[in-house]
Amino acid sequence: MDNNLLSAIETNWYGFVLSLFVFGILFYLARKRVGFGTRVLTGLGLGLVAGIFFQSFDFETKAIATFGSIYVSLIRMLVIPLVFVLVLNSIASLTSLDYLRKIGFKTFAWFLGTTGVASIIGLLVALLFNPGRGIQQAVPEGFQAREIPTFSDVILSLVPSNPFNEAAQGKVVPVLIFAIFIAVAIIKVGSKNPDAVKPARDLIASLTQIMHQVVKFIIRLTPYGVFALIAGITAKYGWETLQELGSVIVSSYVALILHFVLVFGGLVLLVAKVNPIHFFRKIYPMIAVAFTTRSSYATLPVNLEVITKRLHVSPRIASFVAPLGASVNFNGCGGVWPAIVAVFTAQVFGIHLSLTDYIILVLVSIISSIGVAGVPGPAVISTTVVLTALGLPLEGIAIVAGVEALIDMGRTAVNATGTTVTSLLVAHSEGEFDREAFNRNDDEDLVVSPV
Repeated sequence: MDNNLLSAIETNWYGFVLSLFVFGILFYLARKRVGFGTRVLTGLGLGLVAGIFFQSFDFETKAIATFGSIYVSLIRMLVIPLVFVLVLNSIASLTSLDYLRKIGFKTFAWFLGTTGVASIIGLLVALLFNPGRGIQQAVPEGFQAREIPTFSDVILSLVPSNPFNEAAQGKVVPVLIFAIFIAVAIIKVGSKNPDAVKPARDLIASLTQIMHQVVKFIIRLTPYGVFALIAGITAKYGWETLQELGSVIVSSYVALILHFVLVFGGLVLLVAKVNPIHFFRKIYPMIAVAFTTRSSYATLPVNLEVITKRLHVSPRIASFVAPLGASVNFNGCGGVWPAIVAVFTAQVFGIHLSLTDYIILVLVSIISSIGVAGVPGPAVISTTVVLTALGLPLEGIAIVAGVEALIDMGRTAVNATGTTVTSLLVAHSEGEFDREAFNRNDDEDLVVSPV
């Protein structure tokens, strides 16, 4: 019988050696008190170099990919307990349900409004770049279009029936709704008998501090995880894939960058009245994590740290908006991407889209961004809904599947940034944004302890 350990060492030893060497560099930078964001970007850059090297020589990348998977698993471990505790703490600390309704309305308004604008930008860029013209692609073997959930299925998937079972399955939205019910009950009981809910409030406050410490432990591993993830992704996708669907990649990133700079930058400047360059510089560690993990949930702990410690938004606003944004805010996945794929599919299959179709596309993108909350693979589902609404072949999704992972990195970064921007806008409107602390620029290190 083959020794699996010896076999793994023989085929992956260079991956282990290279990973340990890079980890040593990142650890040395941490010991020298190099900024957290700088270490994250260093890990990203080294991952790109390592991935290109491994791809060029056709080396096995399982060892590096394993390190990346461990990091993602650890950070996903935090999601359910973190969402539950933070939502409880955020809402239970309020004294009025009117305040909850007010910030909830503002949050959803910004989420849906920016998703609609993202869809328009994606549509205009796709029409300008014509990503589907001249492409002759066969549908991959075994492709099966994902089934669109019915409206009743979507509603039922959001309503918690057994919160413990749903937490075990990683369903965030039902857990979030369960936490809201408990928090609202605490407010109602506390308004009549404060002493009755004091032990619960104290327990929630204690759990919040404990979870913040656990988050710090995991976040310190971010530079190492970013290196491993980006190295694995870069090694997996060669130049051949990029060349075949290069126009889709370019048009997608142009649209994402335009939305990032013009919409997010404009809102930060004109609504929150802060310097966009200063804002983006403060949040770039979160952007790097979102870009490499391709998961808004995995980015949530870092996003909360950035929102509260770098942007100086009040914890109760951050604890409400950030978990909600990780579940329902899809500027990239539900706005830009479906528009790009719709135009691409229409051009590949020679189908003409009218002005009415474009209007439907934007409206359906906004609506579907709500409907896919809590559904795995929101980008695929949103795109499926849009293509079906326009009567376009679902095979278009299969054709772009080869490069979707590369584009998903940018989509997730935009999604997570949209949540951060919304947190700032809501906090600014509610007077819970510490502008002086934001401008002092004395908060660049999220984590200073070396690991």
